[in-house]
Amino acid sequence: MAERATPLAAPVEGSPDPSEALLVAALGPLLERVGGEVVRSRPQPGDVPVEWAGRVVLHVRMGQGARSGGEPVADLSDGLSRLIEDVEGELGGPLSVLPRAEKQQAVRLLEERGAFEMRRSAETVAEALGVTRFTVYNYLHRNRDEPAT
Repeated sequence: MAERATPLAAPVEGSPDPSEALLVAALGPLLERVGGEVVRSRPQPGDVPVEWAGRVVLHVRMGQGARSGGEPVADLSDGLSRLIEDVEGELGGPLSVLPRAEKQQAVRLLEERGAFEMRRSAETVAEALGVTRFTVYNYLHRNRDEPAT
């Protein structure tokens, strides 16, 4: 049985440097957002080492275990879904029911957040918007052609 990872903001045990606890606390919101967790013992292949003051103080494990509060961690492949949900929250509802101008704004927000760097994202966004992939590309090109204000 694998050893359970420690909570996100727990101080580094036996650490003479209290700034390490600050590092863990600072990483907390990012790790919560991406579904990662701090692991200090028995790192697994794929865990990411985090160096502080020239030495590895902890590892980060992505997409396994549980978030603080016991919530299951979502697989990282659902990053685009999370971005879409965030934009829906900001714009006040499902993207498919928004008027055209707000759909264009949604595409702009998603592009700013890197959504279109993901594979098959145009198709996924088009489905969420209730439009064609061609329309999403038109919105993207329109956004890129508009002068910055």
